[in-house]
Amino acid sequence: MKIAFSTLGCKVNTYETESVWELFKMNGYQRVPFSAYADVYIINTCTVTNSGDAKSRKTIRKAVKRNPEAVVCVMGCYSQLAAEEVSSIDGVDIVIGTKHREQLLDLVKEVLRERTKINQVSDISRYRVFDEVHVTSFTENTRAFLKIQDGCNNFCTYCIIPFARGPVRSRSKESIIEEATTLVQNGYQEIVLTGIHTGGYGLDLKEYSFVDLLHDLKCIPNLHRLRISSIEVNELTNEILQMIRDNDVFAKHLHIPLQSGSEHVLSAMHRKYDKIFFLEKLRYIRELMPDIAITTDIIVGFPGETEEMFNEMVDFIKTCKFSELHVFPYSKRNGTKAAAMPNQINGIVKSFRVNELLELNEKMANDYIAFSQKKQISVLYETSDDSYTYGHSDTYIYMKVPKDESLHNKIVASKIIRAKYKDTLGEIIN
Repeated sequence: MKIAFSTLGCKVNTYETESVWELFKMNGYQRVPFSAYADVYIINTCTVTNSGDAKSRKTIRKAVKRNPEAVVCVMGCYSQLAAEEVSSIDGVDIVIGTKHREQLLDLVKEVLRERTKINQVSDISRYRVFDEVHVTSFTENTRAFLKIQDGCNNFCTYCIIPFARGPVRSRSKESIIEEATTLVQNGYQEIVLTGIHTGGYGLDLKEYSFVDLLHDLKCIPNLHRLRISSIEVNELTNEILQMIRDNDVFAKHLHIPLQSGSEHVLSAMHRKYDKIFFLEKLRYIRELMPDIAITTDIIVGFPGETEEMFNEMVDFIKTCKFSELHVFPYSKRNGTKAAAMPNQINGIVKSFRVNELLELNEKMANDYIAFSQKKQISVLYETSDDSYTYGHSDTYIYMKVPKDESLHNKIVASKIIRAKYKDTLGEIIN
């Protein structure tokens, strides 16, 4: 039988899609593109923003239209929070949320056998189990994502994800090490540690922490690069930072979400730091590793964000000298504290502010790439088009060189010969 997948949202969703595919692959299914005719369609949804919900619904309807007789399964954060809404879409057969993915194969068999409609979503707020599903390879990724935990305990006022994912659940040390070892044995040069709250790993474990996990992972034979997908600034202990500095296996890149550079807005968001703490931590990081790339997330247009607060944020971002910004307009999510706050920001105002930060992002990214131009950088080459081969450096610069498919899945010493954001040209150092 033919099966097709569509994944919306984050690296965790990418990992979970691949874990479900492994179940079906072991049972003889053939994977086809989502745009093709299939017997089973699985849509892994996102609900971080309103547009994520809309894209999820649109993707579901595309699958139903492509083959009205197919078994259509919907999983992920949107279906966890809107199970009845998803189930009511004509043509949807199976709805699960953000747990029990390992049951999906049996649920598909049940629908094929009895042509029944199944809604398997249940309360996740008290769920304490890390669902063990495994990935040994990735269909489209050269870099391997490794999910180490699920859930989040932070409850930032703008974020719906703790309601969709439940509390922090950490994966066992043994399971993580075993999967990482398998991924390396299967040829993956880089492993990206990911989770809903990656730095929260170990909060629910006794006598084993995130730093302990990093120590064990760096010792895996033949692992060439280890990257942390995202980590909160207050979780970057000196011990972790010194480990990253002292071990070549760690990518010299940290993604540290800021979310706002306004002191008032940070407080209203219930973030666990202030601007002084954040900036002092960045200065310490750069004292240890002057060449490190630091990227961040920014939310624009949080309720009550005045022009003065926005300008304060712009100035602070400039001071932080990030190598790249991921900029998002605030999206009102019903059920969060921020949704009930007064002074919601007009969408046009948000758009103007987003565009201003995107312009700043281009300048900051170009500055960092230019800073790296005279240095040797280590690039994992991943894919090619008709003219170029592309890859990411350990500092997360996306670079291209003249096409050479023999470079695929190799980490190669390279240098930049044209520093331009999203169009950086390099060459191989022989």
